[in-house]
Amino acid sequence: MTLPDEELIKRIQRDLIDSYDEELEMEIEDRTLDELAGKDASDEEKRARRQYFQELFRLQGELVKLQDWVVRTKHKVVIVFEGRDSAGKGGVIKRITQRLNPRVVRVAALPAPSDREKTQWYFQRYISHLPAGGEIVLFDRSWYNRAGVERVMGFCSDTEYEEFFRSVPEFEKMLVRSGIQLMKYWFSISDDEQESRFLSRIHDPLKQWKLSPMDLESRRRWEDYTRAKEVMIERTHIAEAPWWVVQAVDKKKARLNCIHHLLLQIPYEEVAHDTVQLPERVRHEDYLRRPVPTEMVVPEVY
Repeated sequence: MTLPDEELIKRIQRDLIDSYDEELEMEIEDRTLDELAGKDASDEEKRARRQYFQELFRLQGELVKLQDWVVRTKHKVVIVFEGRDSAGKGGVIKRITQRLNPRVVRVAALPAPSDREKTQWYFQRYISHLPAGGEIVLFDRSWYNRAGVERVMGFCSDTEYEEFFRSVPEFEKMLVRSGIQLMKYWFSISDDEQESRFLSRIHDPLKQWKLSPMDLESRRRWEDYTRAKEVMIERTHIAEAPWWVVQAVDKKKARLNCIHHLLLQIPYEEVAHDTVQLPERVRHEDYLRRPVPTEMVVPEVY
């Protein structure tokens, strides 16, 4: 049975609202339920929140255009996201990938190296995650682990550390020469802001999984990480793959600024698509749909 046009339009509108609700659900990570409901929020805060969503949805629309262009042109993109624990890397990655095709835009978040990987060339385990033509890969932390956590926590020797800095500029130049566009973002937060975010995770059962013993130790070694970061950027900021610093104390502004900036780095254009026509469903008089056995149906608790 074909739906009347008015009912069909209503269903399409509901689907669109449901899609936008995905973003509202993620906002619970950043705000309390009262804040989400708008209680005790000033008119200025409500207006700022509306502007944030409007701009986020606009930028996500541009990301869809970028995706289409990457697929059409077989462009290859690698985006590296680095920063202290709780700096907001995961949040911006979620917003970038939220409405994109996971077969085109992939996230690489590698665990600690295995005993076998520790014996390999340092960059070897990252290579299999690099993009083919028409793909974008987002590295949620990357080969720069050696310049950060491995250096601070003593997981690499001085010799391995120095070899990394000799190798990484050549490694990244090779990627660029191969046709990969490489972008590197460092998310910068303040000492006080990290403390606040860590405490939020400690007291929120839904966020506690984000805190590992390594994260807690990194808090104690704030200054060691600062020195390591400064050395890393100084020694790996090259013309072929420069570092870009995102001011990330305000999570929402950081997301918008990062997405806006990366869109400017890629010379994409809107790709024309043929008009999509939904075909009529073929119906057969002898077709009879079989009822689903009751014991197979998931109980409707909600």
